Parts: sequence; C-alpha cells; structure tokens
Amino acid sequence: MEAATKLLRELVALPSVNPAFLPAGDARAGEQHVAEFLSHEARHAGLDFIGFQDVLPDRANFLTSLSPTGKVERRILLAPHLDTVSAEGKQLQPVIKNGRLHGRGACDTKGSVAAYFTALCAVAKSKQRPRHTEIIFAGLVDEENGQSGSRALARSGFKADLAIVGEPTRCRVVTAHKGDLWLRLTTHGKAAHGARPELGRNAIHAMARVVDVLETDYAAQLRCRRHPLLGHGTVNVGAIRGGVQANIVPDRCEISIDRRTLPGETEAGIRREIQALLRKHKLAATIANTKSGSCPALETDPRQPLVREFLDAAGQSRPLGVDFFCDAAILARGDIPSVVFGPGDIAQAHTANEWIALTQLERATALLTRFLLSLP
Repeated sequence: MEAATKLLRELVALPSVNPAFLPAGDARAGEQHVAEFLSHEARHAGLDFIGFQDVLPDRANFLTSLSPTGKVERRILLAPHLDTVSAEGKQLQPVIKNGRLHGRGACDTKGSVAAYFTALCAVAKSKQRPRHTEIIFAGLVDEENGQSGSRALARSGFKADLAIVGEPTRCRVVTAHKGDLWLRLTTHGKAAHGARPELGRNAIHAMARVVDVLETDYAAQLRCRRHPLLGHGTVNVGAIRGGVQANIVPDRCEISIDRRTLPGETEAGIRREIQALLRKHKLAATIANTKSGSCPALETDPRQPLVREFLDAAGQSRPLGVDFFCDAAILARGDIPSVVFGPGDIAQAHTANEWIALTQLERATALLTRFLLSLP
C-alpha cells in the first residue's frame, strides 16, 4: 500500500470531531489523538522540530519542521486542519472500495494531512533536501467552527513566505476564496391573545417580509457585483425561530443568514446595505454577528514568485477561486501569502458517505513532493 494511503487509513480511524458538534465529554471530540499520532510519526521520520501550540483547553496545533542544510532564507508552511464535522460509528471505520477510501475526514481534510505529511517525510529522506528553505507542517485545530488554530498561529507572529492550506480542491491551486459572515436578524412585535390578533403585532409576519426581500431583491443586488474568480456574493436564510404557541401573537422572531462575501467587502458595509434595503421596503430588524471572529475572503496575487512556482509545479496556467471559506484567509491576514490545495472534491466533504479517490491522494502527494524537492 502506498504510504499516503496507509497514513490516511490510520488517520480516519482516529476520531477528531470538532467539540462544537458533540456533547461535552464525548470521546470522539478533539484533535489530540491525531496530533499525538502525527507527533510519533514525525519522530520516526527524523523531522527536526516537533512541538505543540496551545490554542484551546486540551486542543493544540501540531507543529513539525524540516530544516534546510544551510542558512534559512525562506519558509514554506503546509497547513491542513485536523478536525472534522460530526461522525458516527461506521464513519470512523476506513473502507477502501473501487479505488476510493471512505470515512469521516477522508476528503475534508485528512486526505490533505496524509498527502502533506507523506511529502514532508519523503523530502526528509531524500538526498535533495532543500539547502535554504525551511518546511513547516502545521496541523491546525478548529477550522470547522471558529478557525481558532489558524487565528492563534497568525497572532503568534509566525511568518512564512508561502502557506499551502489543505482543502479538497481536486489537486488544483486556488488563490481566492469567498469569505463568510453569519448574521442574526431580529424583528420585534407585540404579544396578544390569538383570539384578538388585531391587538398585537406579529413579529413572524414582519420577518416573512424580511426573508422575502433578502431572498429576492438582495440576492439580485448581489448578482450585479462580480469577482473574476469568485463570481458574485450570496445570501442564504438558513434558520428561523419565533413564537411560543399557536394562540399567542409572537412578539419576536429571528433568522440566521449566511452571507458569502467577496474580497473588499466588510461586515460594516454589509450591515449598512441590508439596513438600507429594509428601510427602502419600510421594514425594520436588528442585526448582530453570530461569530466571534470575522471570516474574510482570500485574494492572493498569483504573480508572486512562490505562488507562480507552485502553479507551474501543478501544471496550471491560471489561478482558480472557490466558494467555500477556509484557514487560508486567516493566515493571509497575518501577512502570510496563502493558497489552497489538496486532494479530493469539496462535493464529498461533510457528506454521510464521505470519500476520496486514491488517485487524487497519490497525485497530490507526488506533486507536493516534487515541488518541495525543487526548492533551493
């Protein structure tokens, strides 16, 4: 069995579900089992530095590196994340069938972890070890919820000349991705007995009009602004909560919306345009952010030398953009030029029958190994 495939089977069998998606104390929660396993493998491979960066209680970024044979002149960061979304029993049992490896995290993003780590170990064993480039592997925690791992690494002052962030991109180099803003809109009414609804103000009815405006007028407004790689921003009303029971006029209603953003858009600007649209339709709602940290869009200049080198190594003449959000934008805000790359297809991520094509896994490993070995 190829090294990356063997490693991926072992990783999928180790639960690393983000604790945000599980009850407190659940044995499947947290990335520590994967981090400890990789630490053992790094020692066996003879990598030069092995350590942990505390991020959250009992959750730490795993760091290991390969030093150059000479003076360090530049630094490459390999940064996949270790956490997954929720997993049931069978999803933690890796199964290979018809050229695919099935299991939770196989695609998002333990496939990238396996490819990156295997490539780093191959370079460590090679006689072509870079003379002036340090290569650092950072297994990040909490990408699936609050991006606490990448935020902690960026805040620490860590610097690199290029970060390659692991996500399923079908082995294509991505230089731009959308941002993500979660907002809660609340309408307020006046409670009354259901037998006399004219004595109250129905907050759900008011919210129904708000939802209609967001899903029609606002969505159309967003389609008028386009990015060359990312297309247009989007809005989705994903949840609604309001009322107590049928015979009470509801005095409060909330919705949660997902707003995918383009480079240059800000939370303040988005709030202003939503409020302006509601005023235009004589509607009123309060707006609040439901995430503690912003999730910006990514836009990395593909003309940067290392980015261009990586594009060339991938046989790619043009950069690409993707709709999903990941750690790359957080690292880029920390002044680390970042791209996204990894085996697998985002269409398989988070699905009940998550899988990755083993040809993708081996291709990503080989491509990344060649790129790292080509570095000076």
